[in-house]
Amino acid sequence: MKLAFLGAAHEVTGSCFLLEAAGHRLLIDCGMEQGPDLYENQPMDLPPGQLDGLLLTHAHIDHSGRIPLLYKQGFAAPVWCTDATADLCAIMLQDSGHIQESEAEWRNRKAARSGGEPYEPLYTVADALAVMKQFVPVPYGEKREILPGIRVRFTDVGHLLGSACIEIWAAENGSEEKIVFSGDVGNLNQPILRDPKSPPGADILVMESTYGDRNHNKSRPDYAKELAALVEDTFARGGNLVIPCFAVGRTQEMLYFFRQIKEQNLAPRFPNFEVWLDSPLAVEATHVFRENLWECVDDEARALLEKGINPLQFEGLHLSVKKEESQAINMLQGSHVILSASGMCEAGRIRHHLKHNLWRPESTILFVGYQSVGTLGRALVEGVKEVKLFGEPVQVRAKIQVLAGVSGHADQSGLLRWAKGIQPPPRQVFVVHGDDAVCDEFAGLLTRELGLRAEAPFNGAEYDLLTGRCLDPGNSARIKKPAAARKTSPVFQRLLNAGKRLLAVIERNEGGANKDLARFADQIDALCDKWDR
Repeated sequence: MKLAFLGAAHEVTGSCFLLEAAGHRLLIDCGMEQGPDLYENQPMDLPPGQLDGLLLTHAHIDHSGRIPLLYKQGFAAPVWCTDATADLCAIMLQDSGHIQESEAEWRNRKAARSGGEPYEPLYTVADALAVMKQFVPVPYGEKREILPGIRVRFTDVGHLLGSACIEIWAAENGSEEKIVFSGDVGNLNQPILRDPKSPPGADILVMESTYGDRNHNKSRPDYAKELAALVEDTFARGGNLVIPCFAVGRTQEMLYFFRQIKEQNLAPRFPNFEVWLDSPLAVEATHVFRENLWECVDDEARALLEKGINPLQFEGLHLSVKKEESQAINMLQGSHVILSASGMCEAGRIRHHLKHNLWRPESTILFVGYQSVGTLGRALVEGVKEVKLFGEPVQVRAKIQVLAGVSGHADQSGLLRWAKGIQPPPRQVFVVHGDDAVCDEFAGLLTRELGLRAEAPFNGAEYDLLTGRCLDPGNSARIKKPAAARKTSPVFQRLLNAGKRLLAVIERNEGGANKDLARFADQIDALCDKWDR
């Protein structure tokens, strides 16, 4: 009985583990890496076509994003997960496939001009649609034999709609071992979702450590009241409240709070304020949430459902899917709440809304999620005075706010609480899914605080689960990144000169007919949209 670590080992993303037990070979998660790659990934030793199945903890792309690639490489076995996870993957993997195709199209246009090699997308929308036929939903709490000698159960961990830790019972050589994979453990007292639940006992535990080195704010803010105050303050100034929001999870939480504001009249000066949800993926995800609420929600949200109240629906909510609908939002008169993706402002429709609102001192930009280093969102939170959007410098005069404390992940105390609830305790813990130093730090904390034998394996590490012996230590050597050489390009200088000429032409057209100036501006915007990569 062996376990190999093929992703999210001393790194935060790319969750992927290979379990060999009872004569079967199973993957647990198959996620995409997002962000810096610190360690060289070790390849899986067998072709995907020889896998007997895959167990998926939840739908986030860093846990599910490479499943269509497996299909493309010959994977034909079942993917077991909860109903809600399957529903979310149906839209999220298709969206990811579209991104892969768009990236390949852009790279191939560039290669055609420069004589470079053609670029093949990691996978396509067709791959994502095809692999969904292999998904097999399993209800929470049901213990199911998925293969001879392998039984599984999914337990809610409150991180995302449908998220679960996975309990695996594997029978081999006359004995049975219980291996638990935590997935991502959720935060306490989140809106909509239930609190995370610890499984009853484990022999082996594979546990995440995303926030294993720090705690969230001790006191939970009253998010609805804080949002209502921001609505009144912004609308009184005549501006828009623009909220960059992750399409799946955080967007639905914001809708929950805005419904509460409306119901309790927490913004009495503007009781009929309107909210625009401008993200096709977020709109689809919200439909999935609505369809799965009865199975996944906490007592507060369930009480609303029992009264016939949809906790994600309210008067004044508008859903924007088409491009024309999105563009029309910024032409509306008066003040509005605008929810749009992406949450870190790196892509998507939110960048257009920022372009129209960042320069306005009467508007507010509200961040409700973590902003990674190097993102536009992080720069705005840290107080940058000017940004570039679609090639155009934009002054930051809007009010920049952060709704503190909103997190879908358990903090250090929450992770310890969840691990302590596993009784009887595991004899071995493998700590994964955390920053390089955090994995080691949290493993040490589990040993000091809970008396558990814990370690943080590296990518490619392999263990015999019956004896606890390390069969392969994996790769602990960090990737050395060569220093970037500075290059000067006469072609790029030509492009800069062309830009200066365009600016001069714009200035010479001052005073022209409004119709002509609007057409000129549209042409420039279309050109910027094409090349702003």
